[in-house]
Amino acid sequence: MRYSQLLLPTTKETPAEAEVISHQLLLRAGCIRKLTSGLYTYLPLGLMALQKVAAIVREEMNRSGAQELLMPMVQPADLWQESGRWQKYGTELLRFKDRHERDFCLGPTHEEVITDIARRELQSYRQLPVNLYQIQTKFRDEIRPRFGLMRGREFVMKDAYSFDADDEAAGASYEIMKAAYHRIFKRCGLSFRAVEADTGSIGGSFSHEFMVLADTGEDTLVICNQCDYAANVEKAAVVLPEPAAETVEPAPLTRVETPGMKKVDRVADFLGVTAADVIKTMVFLADGEPVAALVRGDRQVQDVKLKNLLGAAEVEAVDDEAVWKLTKLPVGYMGPVDIPIRLVADQEVMRMTNAVAGANEKGMHLTGVHPGRDFSPELVGDLRQITPEDECPACGGELSLTEGIEVGHIFKLGTNYSEAMKATYQDTDGVDKPFVMGCYGIGVSRVVAAAIEQNHDDNGIIFPLPLAPFQVIVLNLGLKSASISDAAQQLYKNVQELGLEVLFDDRDERPGSKFKDADLLGIPYRATVGKVYEKDGMVELRIRATGETTLLPYIDAANQIVAMVREEQRRMNAVD
Repeated sequence: MRYSQLLLPTTKETPAEAEVISHQLLLRAGCIRKLTSGLYTYLPLGLMALQKVAAIVREEMNRSGAQELLMPMVQPADLWQESGRWQKYGTELLRFKDRHERDFCLGPTHEEVITDIARRELQSYRQLPVNLYQIQTKFRDEIRPRFGLMRGREFVMKDAYSFDADDEAAGASYEIMKAAYHRIFKRCGLSFRAVEADTGSIGGSFSHEFMVLADTGEDTLVICNQCDYAANVEKAAVVLPEPAAETVEPAPLTRVETPGMKKVDRVADFLGVTAADVIKTMVFLADGEPVAALVRGDRQVQDVKLKNLLGAAEVEAVDDEAVWKLTKLPVGYMGPVDIPIRLVADQEVMRMTNAVAGANEKGMHLTGVHPGRDFSPELVGDLRQITPEDECPACGGELSLTEGIEVGHIFKLGTNYSEAMKATYQDTDGVDKPFVMGCYGIGVSRVVAAAIEQNHDDNGIIFPLPLAPFQVIVLNLGLKSASISDAAQQLYKNVQELGLEVLFDDRDERPGSKFKDADLLGIPYRATVGKVYEKDGMVELRIRATGETTLLPYIDAANQIVAMVREEQRRMNAVD
């Protein structure tokens, strides 16, 4: 492809709307353009990168035995009503009516549609296992779309769904997909981790997220420094150490004046204790009902853990004004003793003795608070955010927290959808049984953005070779020289004929502009034909990722460039 003929509108300025580096560089490099909030057009360069990801995904899905199909983006409401998600899914589901006043939605995911296909087309155990997938546009009506392709309303996704006869077979399908995902992200040239994760609105009993490690990630990951344990912070289990052998005699419950002291640290200083001796009471709305959650004063409530403990569809924190309206209790002085709303506690709180807690009266706290004696929560469980000071739940080793970008998610769905939608097969005895399902998603467009978040420098994108729109860019730095121009054009043709994807920068621009654009676009190899060719018959080859520059004899430059690219391709495709 000749640069002069390609729609590639690069810009020097960073767009004000772009907050993260992938959004900035995708706009500056002419890969995407915004249509409206959360909706983007893929220009040719961006589409090429997207198609590279899709091709790798498709190859590995086919290799795993999955079969590709394509389902409608528009879905009828009755399927979602059967599964129970029509209302439960929330406002991200874009609902609308057709001309006949029938309810529909734009598909954010396809569990209902694929389950309907299965119940119509799969009748016998002899047809199982089956794994069906598609690569298709999805729509989720994000309340605040941001970060370009990282969190848009419309996006390209690969979603697959497995159907098995029992849990054991479903587990095998899950492991096949987990292995396929490892191959996919290795082949994309990404540094990633598979972490245990919450199942969220998709449901199911177990899941893993595949996270690209990047400082700008929206998710916090917990990683063990001694073993392979890794989990999303929402899922990471806190394992409490063995309790101390000695026992502490409970003190009497005592009211203490603490005027103007609403914060844990101030109360602790005033009473001569530590924040770890204070019980913190936080109010949340769980499916619209207030609930008080207890954690130690130096801890934070993990919303997802609270949601799962309560079995709630939605949990949200409540601000100070709403707390007063809901409970008529003073913020900063709330506590578990005789609290008039539903009460749950973190497991760590139940080990506390002679603790400090709010007295549910302005300016007053209680000392000598003893769980079990002075209050009894409705539910007790792991509610708090894990910290690096906690032990690894798998091996007891040291933990680290890092940031990551979710690019894939796999779920064990069990029979959630098949039972709700009466999707069954006949077993060997002719008995109808529900399919045991799995669900496996990859954000194809998000992979492009995540790759840039992980691979860039001050000059622009550094595409991993498998995702690069072009593998090589050839620069002609002598448009006014017939010999340089002829040599550059011939090199472009030779490399292209040898099977590589090449961009030929034939524009009438200054050398500095061409170098800057080449760096911005992130094409892995840059071959320059200029004065060095005219003087010494050499081509300058620069590797974008390392900045390493070598001089190649023009007569053999094409072959050497192709050999280098092929060797890197071989290395990156060498996955199990």
